[in-house]
Amino acid sequence: MLRRVSVVAFVLAGALTARALTTADEAVTAQARDRGVRFERAVAAMDRLMRAWLTHADERTLLLPDRVPWPDSDVAPSGDAREYTPHNSGADLYPYLILTAQLTDPDLYRGRMMEMLRNDVRYTSAEASIPGNLDLHTGKLGPPSLFGAGEYAKDGLLAVTEYLGRTPWYDRMVDMVADAMERAPVDSRFGRLPASDSELNGDYLQVLARLGVMTGDQRFIDWARRIADAYIDEVLPGNHGVPSSEWDFTAHTGDQRLRLRDHGNELVVGLVLQYANEQRWRSPRAAKWRAPIARMLDRILESANPDGLLYNEVDAATLKPIGPGLSDNWGYVYGALYAFYQCTGERRYRDAVVRVLRNLPKYRDHVWEPTTNARLPRGSFDGYADTIESALYLVAREPVPEALEWIESEMRVMLDMQRPDGHVEYWYGEGNFSRTAMLYALMQSRGVRPARWQPGMQVGAVQDNERLYLSLVAPSPTIMQFDYARHRRVLNLDQNYVRLNEFPEWFVVDENTLYRLHPTTDPSREMIRLGSELIEGVELSAGDWVVERAEPNDVSR
Repeated sequence: MLRRVSVVAFVLAGALTARALTTADEAVTAQARDRGVRFERAVAAMDRLMRAWLTHADERTLLLPDRVPWPDSDVAPSGDAREYTPHNSGADLYPYLILTAQLTDPDLYRGRMMEMLRNDVRYTSAEASIPGNLDLHTGKLGPPSLFGAGEYAKDGLLAVTEYLGRTPWYDRMVDMVADAMERAPVDSRFGRLPASDSELNGDYLQVLARLGVMTGDQRFIDWARRIADAYIDEVLPGNHGVPSSEWDFTAHTGDQRLRLRDHGNELVVGLVLQYANEQRWRSPRAAKWRAPIARMLDRILESANPDGLLYNEVDAATLKPIGPGLSDNWGYVYGALYAFYQCTGERRYRDAVVRVLRNLPKYRDHVWEPTTNARLPRGSFDGYADTIESALYLVAREPVPEALEWIESEMRVMLDMQRPDGHVEYWYGEGNFSRTAMLYALMQSRGVRPARWQPGMQVGAVQDNERLYLSLVAPSPTIMQFDYARHRRVLNLDQNYVRLNEFPEWFVVDENTLYRLHPTTDPSREMIRLGSELIEGVELSAGDWVVERAEPNDVSR
């Protein structure tokens, strides 16, 4: 029998006297309970999807194929093309099963997910630590793939590191990226680059911009600067101030196309993040890059539709759309705009973000990724997953009411797309379903989560200025873990920049600050804990709790 635990956390600048809940407090607590229901639905969906995919694992390697047949398909499971690729199953599916298991089944996380990493290294390392595609029927390994390494690092291992910190998956990423960059094949006057396209160069730039500050390794800093310099000094001036989807670094010309959805917008995101590093280091590049990056962002805004949404692809010269489709990854680019605002204080970029968020209600039930598949009348779920992800990154900084309401309506659409067997569309992109569900769940709980989620467990929170109201439904006293400033402690960033593949920080505790915890109805049962202990996990039993910052001299002896 589940019991409801309502935890009311007040984090104030100074100590507070205990008080009973007011009517206003009760209303906010009720809202927190509603959010707990949403948290439970999203996490349960993640767990069902994970368990569905694990049934398809290769018996020898435990790795997962990119695709499995639909139940009504005439292709037998034993006869389909079962291939594991690092840029698909590795980048988009496996990482979110890792994160799901860490939340819902820690034993599975420490066991099978770790064994999958061992087998990833054992069976897919084609040259040094660079992976190749693996035929799961024959065991044949393809050639080393820099594309596979870049996608696996940026979309997969980086996301795991953003949330869990420096795990073995972080080590896999560091060595794989270093080995790939040492073998970069494209000649340029700036040095060898990973590719001639903005997607893969952007993949590596986004990872290198993080690894440079995380490791202090000069190689990563130099490689990031090499890619960024190539675009700032050559591509942007030669392509009307914006990245070119393809660029010949020998002929110094490109295809004159600007792609603003995934598989093209990665370079925009990476340039701004590396600019943030240069500004922090007060390097000459910071002053040099500011104007061309501002022009790039201004031209992108100029290409938007009247509501601020971006087209999939535009002509670099005229900024006219190449086709009518809107990018479901609009928030990746707007995240770069907001990060540039965080660096420079130029409010027009913040204003652009707020404007597009306010216009989102016009796009309820929008078909972001149309498909000819008759089973999918609303298009692919992946369009919903990416557009909601886009908004979640931004509302963590600008909680625009219209956008928050839109997220709720579109999440209901996406979650309803999950099938009774746990799958959505039977391909590796289902990891994006879990990614967005996790982003959404953590928004509902303000980053507070159980050490081990169980079916039916609900965690919801409302942060009201300096107060956090937290509601928990659990079968017994439960270890609850609070979030911390991961951008600073894990990534070594000077600000919490908006960045692709992050997990926003909602309510954070400081490791070296004391907190007072006691039931709201019984202050005599007071506990004093460090923030570091709250991060590790504190057991909360049934009842209402108050957690407040306790100044050292105020702590009773």
